[in-house]
Amino acid sequence: MQKENEQSNKNQEQPLQISLNDQMQRRFEERQHLMEAGINPYPTHFEISHASLEILNNFEEEAKTPVSVAGRIMTIRKMGKASFFHLQDSAGRIQIYMKKDEVGEVTYNTFRLLDIGDIVGIRGFTFKTRTGEISVHAESLELLTKSLRPIPVAKEKEVDGEKVIFDAFSDKEMRYRQRYVDLIVNPEVKQTFIKRSAIVSFMRNFFAQQGWLEVETPILQPIYGGAAARPFTTHHNALDMQLYLRIANELYLKRLIVGGFDGVFEFAKDFRNEGIDRFHNPEFTQVELYVAYKDYNWMMKLVEELLYQTALAINKSDSTLFLGNEISLQTPFRRLSIIDAIAEYTGKNIGGQSEEELRSTAKDLGLELDPKISSGKIIDEIFGEFVEPKLIQPTFITDYPTEMSPLAKEHPSLPGIVERFELIVGGKEVCNSFSELNDPVIQRERLESQAKLRQRGDEEAMIVDEDFLRAIEYGMPPCAGLGIGIDRLVMILTGQDSIRDVIFFPHLKPE
Repeated sequence: MQKENEQSNKNQEQPLQISLNDQMQRRFEERQHLMEAGINPYPTHFEISHASLEILNNFEEEAKTPVSVAGRIMTIRKMGKASFFHLQDSAGRIQIYMKKDEVGEVTYNTFRLLDIGDIVGIRGFTFKTRTGEISVHAESLELLTKSLRPIPVAKEKEVDGEKVIFDAFSDKEMRYRQRYVDLIVNPEVKQTFIKRSAIVSFMRNFFAQQGWLEVETPILQPIYGGAAARPFTTHHNALDMQLYLRIANELYLKRLIVGGFDGVFEFAKDFRNEGIDRFHNPEFTQVELYVAYKDYNWMMKLVEELLYQTALAINKSDSTLFLGNEISLQTPFRRLSIIDAIAEYTGKNIGGQSEEELRSTAKDLGLELDPKISSGKIIDEIFGEFVEPKLIQPTFITDYPTEMSPLAKEHPSLPGIVERFELIVGGKEVCNSFSELNDPVIQRERLESQAKLRQRGDEEAMIVDEDFLRAIEYGMPPCAGLGIGIDRLVMILTGQDSIRDVIFFPHLKPE
């Protein structure tokens, strides 16, 4: 047994030795030389006076402005007694010029042990080189972080009179797995995430200016609800109980409307145990909003104004390019009932059809269906396959059959239909909204019907939540609810083709 453990320990040590390629070995040796020379490769702080972009934008020809900058070395030309390198900070890049006679032999020898990827601090003054490049003339250099792993910096060569990039860090999966490297070597990627932050900030301010309260609700829930999806399950040891990561925050936000708030919203991380593709990530962000005394017609107008204003604020335009399509967010958006939309794009009128008739219609359209799914799922399959991908310009799909929307209020003049809409943009759902059902008797009947669908094998059907029913038995005012998928909205407004390009660290298969 002891020999097995010794062998196991040797095996565990082996990967470290293998991972030290020639370049890494040299960097470890440089680190050691620096430490032996009394230089700390990882000091605690450095005072910065200017960012690179600030220097470039405010350069004065004769000023020789004193500056201190810090960042990562991205290109380097070491010469005899003078050297050039480009330093990259969060704002951009700037060239640094350094002379041995001015910084001193000790500092210059330190510089000769530095590599692309090392982080340094520079104190000096601004000037322009003979070639006209705005630069910083270094008077001192301080090593702030020694990089032990080489950065895959792209190289340019001229081939047949054209510049060709070699060794670019362009493999999509590698970029997602090592986003930290992606951000270093492809700094334009930052712009997508800067826009994402701006989109969320604008929407948050838009809601707050209406007087609605931003709140937080539980992520770990004893009963999951508010959407048709499979949850992630976990266990709480102290209480010895099963808990679920929320699939939506709807039922808790409606409890707050019961409690007397007129408007509440939450930017929430939600989790659904379902497939991963270019439009789905198991962990995603949405904002949900609930406003008392309003209905879905009012909410459609709010959504139009919100998206139009967000586009103007972020892109300075009401149009955006997404998946090769020019999309206009100019209001008003088209409105079309789900029954009419299916009729328009398939030629099939499914209004009033029974489950068997819907199955026959789906078969005629060439759809293979799971025999366990119910009428609502059949309609959803038909819509998703034949209609949704064709709705490129913003379109409100309205008035869904009751079975598809157990939390929505019945339409006052259309039997079997509820007041619900989804907004489709670029062929994908961006938001979902109801006039919220507030009759506790009908809500119980709807949830019990969902329980029967679960018995038929529908794993995404909702569960009866007794505490939520108890809450609305106290009385919930008329209410409009809305959920907007932030990841998809960011995709549309930044022109990204995959959800992985708008999430810093998307979920991937194990390496």
